[in-house]
This record gives sequence, structure tokens and C-alpha cells, in this order.
Amino acid sequence: MAVTIRDIAEKLGVAPGTVSKGLNGAKDISESTRKLILDTAVEMGYTTKRAKKAVDHRLVLFIENMRYDTEDLFGYDVVLGFQQVANQENWPVDVVPITPDYQKENPYDRTMRANGYIASYLVGLSLKDPWMQELQDTPYPTVLLDNYIGTNRNVCSLSTDNEEAMNLMISHLISLGHEKIAFLDGSAGSLVSDQRMQYYLSTMRRYHLPINPNMAVYGYFVSDAAKYHVPNFVELGATAILCGNDDIAKGVIESLNTLGLKVPEDVSVIGFDDMPFAAHLNPPLTTIRQDRLALGRAAAYSINALLRDCALSRPQLRPELVVRKSTAKARPRLVTKLVEEKDSVLRVNPSLYETIMR
Repeated sequence: MAVTIRDIAEKLGVAPGTVSKGLNGAKDISESTRKLILDTAVEMGYTTKRAKKAVDHRLVLFIENMRYDTEDLFGYDVVLGFQQVANQENWPVDVVPITPDYQKENPYDRTMRANGYIASYLVGLSLKDPWMQELQDTPYPTVLLDNYIGTNRNVCSLSTDNEEAMNLMISHLISLGHEKIAFLDGSAGSLVSDQRMQYYLSTMRRYHLPINPNMAVYGYFVSDAAKYHVPNFVELGATAILCGNDDIAKGVIESLNTLGLKVPEDVSVIGFDDMPFAAHLNPPLTTIRQDRLALGRAAAYSINALLRDCALSRPQLRPELVVRKSTAKARPRLVTKLVEEKDSVLRVNPSLYETIMR
């Protein structure tokens, strides 16, 4: 059933006339009320008549490898934030799930031109995706989440500041007396994974902490990755484990429990993202909060700048460390076995390791 003005009014507890004024740009309501009405309209799936007519400013959000259909998913707030800002500008937005095969069959510029899109936000793509090469010289204003194209003034990269995030995590653990800190990263070949690995190594070195490449390991952005690496971290004497996202952290806690170790009494754990489930884990997860709504909104703001010939390179959002119950004072642990990790940074990305360790 289509969402009506009355539905929005009932949710906000205001008169339908107030909602109508907010949707149609009336001057006799406050700007804060207008934005609240517009944001709520987007969240409920209502599109203004003016936005429906604004076909000359149609934007598109292409999304790959990321679900966004329910509030507990990373992509939900990213999509919502993007739609909210676009709606305030009366710009219609199409959200289009894609795959590598879709990209092979539908070249980027041709897809943009055929659908009348003036700009796009690309979410969830990898460096190996077919469109990444095309973006080297596309004329369309394009924002990439957690990816970077360095040769095109029409393309900018949006992310959370991973260097600052890693410093927040490691300095927090140092304050608790930790030195043997392991890092279970996300997938190899991902720009964001490589950035976080780089900043893990450089931050550990800056604080004069011992670096064991067998405790700097690439996995996958899923909880199941933990069981393949956590036993090795334990044998190498890790007192804390940093994780590439909260799903990985969930798996790390489960794996430690399976080994008979308690979190945080025996090993501290820190996640990344602050997904809704993080606060409800046992124990509640200390993690880096990415403002996912802001990642959507900032993309729309960046498109606005690109459309006005304001070339952006790498705008970054500030991370926030949310301290809960999964970190505590370090309990020294002995090395029980020397382990050679096949997925260590030294094996998977030796050039990165050697550059940092020079």
C-alpha cells in the first residue's frame, strides 16, 4: 500500500497540513521541521511529486555484495542517508543492485546515459570489478565508498578515517596494558582491508609494540573466518584481537569461548562498524562506530560538489571508539607454539609489510 501524507503525519504526531507544507517547501514552517518531514518521508518510502518530475537530476546508487533491506544491515543506513539528502534537493534516486556479470554486460557510461542518470554512488565494489577500470576516465560525477580512483577529477572516494580508527583501538588497548595485539582483517584484495592492515602495522610500530606478521592476518568479512585463525593467535600469546568488522568479532568471541577462554578476562576483542547487534553480544562489544547514515549523506553532498565543478579526492568521516565490556586489562599469556600463518600479511601482501617495516 502506498504511503500517504496522513501516514507520515501520524508517525510524526503532526497535522497532515504540516506534512504537506514540509513536502512542498512552504516558508511558514521551520527548516528543522521540513528536514524531519522529508527524512521521514524517505524512510517510509514516500516520494514527493516534485521529485517524481525532476528526471533531469536523477541519481543512482549502485550496490554490490551488500544487503540493505532491513535496519540491522550495514547498507540500510547508507542507502537511507543518501536518499534523505537527495530528497531534500528534489533529486529522485534509483537503488540498483549489481554484480560483476552485470557490469560486464552493461558498461558504466552507457548505463548512466541510457537511464538518464547524472551522477552515482557506488557501494560495495571491489578493486577487481569491471567498472573500476572504466572509472579512470568517466565524465559522470561518481562517489566510491571505500575505493579510490586517483586519475579522474570526476570521481571521489568516501570512507571513514581508518588511520584514526586504528589509532583509537590500539591506544585504548595500550591504556589497558596490552602489547601482543593481533589483527584479523577482512578480505585480501579489498582497498579497505589493505588500508586497515597498513595502519595496524604502522600504528603498532609507532607505539614500539612487537609486530608478528603471523598475528596480522587476512580473513573474510564473515564470522566464520575466526575459527581458522583464533587458535593460532592464542598459541602465539595474543592478549587482544582487533577485527575487520563486528561479524568477525562475533566469530572471534565464539572461537575463544570454544577454546575455554573468556572475553575479556583472558583476551580482549574489538570490532569495527558498531552494528546494532554489537551492543547485545556476550559480552557487549567494544568497537569502532562508523556513522552509516553520514556515509550516505556525505556521498550526496559530495555529488553536489562534483556537479558544481568542485573536485574532491578523499573526504573522510571521523570514527568513534565505543567502549563496552569486551576489553579489559591485559592478562599476560605465554607463547605455546610458533605458528606460520598462510594468510599472514607477509605471505598475502609482502610489499605492504616490507614498506611499513623498512
